[in-house]
Amino acid sequence: MARARDESSPLFAGNAAGTLRLIIYLALAMVLMVLDQRNGWLWRLRSAASAVVEPVYRLAGLPAASVRTLSVAFADRQHLTSDNQRLREDLLLANAKLNRMAAVAAQNQHLKELLDTQHSLGLNVQLARVIGVDLGAYRYRLTLNMGSRDGVRAGQPVIDAHGVMGQVIEVLPHTAVVMLITDPSHAIPVTIARTGLRTVAYGSRDGDELSLPNLPLAADIRVGDNLLTSGIGGRFPPGFPVGRIDNVAPAATGMFQVALARPAAEIDRSTDVLLLHDQAEPEGPPAPASPAGPSTSSGPAAAASLVSPPGKPSIDSGAPR
Repeated sequence: MARARDESSPLFAGNAAGTLRLIIYLALAMVLMVLDQRNGWLWRLRSAASAVVEPVYRLAGLPAASVRTLSVAFADRQHLTSDNQRLREDLLLANAKLNRMAAVAAQNQHLKELLDTQHSLGLNVQLARVIGVDLGAYRYRLTLNMGSRDGVRAGQPVIDAHGVMGQVIEVLPHTAVVMLITDPSHAIPVTIARTGLRTVAYGSRDGDELSLPNLPLAADIRVGDNLLTSGIGGRFPPGFPVGRIDNVAPAATGMFQVALARPAAEIDRSTDVLLLHDQAEPEGPPAPASPAGPSTSSGPAAAASLVSPPGKPSIDSGAPR
């Protein structure tokens, strides 16, 4: 609605006084602008005014700034938490890969040692992997991933890169069971490398040692002596490491010596083994001795001539008892 003349602003009133007042205001404004442009007289006034007004602006913008700060803080915390979780997962994955690489490197080293053993001795062997371990009460046996379909036969010696581990006692189409030399039911003809003394090493109940009972008191056997397969019985080829003497002591009766030996093979750590094909158990009965005199062949009859401890049967080809 149009305003009447008497309701209009006094500044723009339609009389001479209002017009003169407007001209004075405009002139004063122009003078102030020119002075400020040329001499900068009003900057101090503006500075003082801004110092007075600035707290008001800050107080007015405080809620918005607080909301922004909180949102940024929560966002940064969430981002840092997610980054920390991701870094922890990456660290765990890297450690797992590192451990896996170390295990693969150890496995490759073990396989290299097995291949070196095969090439250096010129053996007809077959590589097999351990897929099962039977460490029951007085039973120390392994299960291999090879069976009758792979040419495995009962009686085959099993070795690793360090020595004799045992022999195959049961063969299935795809798997085979190995009795370790530390099994209480196992015995193996051995010889002392330093003196050539022949005897028999039996398994023990604790499963990590070999026992050599009923050694003559005059026998020259010392701690540190190496035990090798003697080849008697034809089951185990001669010259393979069997163990190292750890302890020698008189028997309870005082009539013999008893020695304990640590197996040379890594029985509790080997994951890959070698099956010897050249020394598998021959089929049929052993050949009779020559009538010309005592046989010097390494047959079961020679193995049976070894001294057996009381309560233990004589050894037949180093086979499980």
